[in-house]
Amino acid sequence: MRPVFESPNWHLAAANLVGASECYAIAEHLVSFVCSTVSNNGTSLLVFHSDAPPEVLHHSLAPSRARHYLDRYLAGPYLLDPLYQMALRSDKPTLCRFRDTQPDRFHSSEYYRQYVERTHLVDEMDFLLGVSATSTLVVVCGRTEKRFTRQELSRLRLVEPIVRSAMQRAWDSRDSKVVLDDRDRGIHQRLTECFENFGEDALTQREKEITQLLLRGHSSKSIARELGIAPGTVMVHKRNLFAKLGITSQYELFSSFIDALSNS
Repeated sequence: MRPVFESPNWHLAAANLVGASECYAIAEHLVSFVCSTVSNNGTSLLVFHSDAPPEVLHHSLAPSRARHYLDRYLAGPYLLDPLYQMALRSDKPTLCRFRDTQPDRFHSSEYYRQYVERTHLVDEMDFLLGVSATSTLVVVCGRTEKRFTRQELSRLRLVEPIVRSAMQRAWDSRDSKVVLDDRDRGIHQRLTECFENFGEDALTQREKEITQLLLRGHSSKSIARELGIAPGTVMVHKRNLFAKLGITSQYELFSSFIDALSNS
């Protein structure tokens, strides 16, 4: 079999990407370029904002997968996404494997069970590029059948300069008149306030902090490290906050939060 970088299809995808000059055309050809570099089950170019919901510039997902992977995600669960949290940090990586960014109990979290697991995602590589003080472009390349091989990961690392250059060009060519309207910002603000204030009528500030970390998939030990307190103290707070919220499980905590999001 001919190596990927010697394939006419790969060179055509690269040529189309080089020739594109408009934001959404660059986004489309960038997604195609990544898909020609490694086989995958869906690649997306997203913009994560600290003051608005994420935007989708282009994706290769089938409509049925897009409804769950994107539409449900944009309705609020993105606030619990480790990738979203990492993308808005100043010390974010430029290329990472999604599983390497997850909290230690992420796969036991209800966010994982109720959202991520239903995407059947088994592996994901992400390119990140900060483009402003409040926004980061992210290319998400996902697999639902098998993990990326060492060779495929090497190919993605090799094309990283091309991908990042195209991401920057897409942002630079974005129409300056394209701004997020007040409605989008208002939705994000309501969702963020719902997350930050979830349980405020019943919980102490420390219990709220622990609730937020539990929702994001942290274990008691991880929460203890994050907050600089003893794991036993975390367990006491956890029992108290469950009692105050009238719940007995992580599932009920997540369900209560999703209900709160839906009503926000």
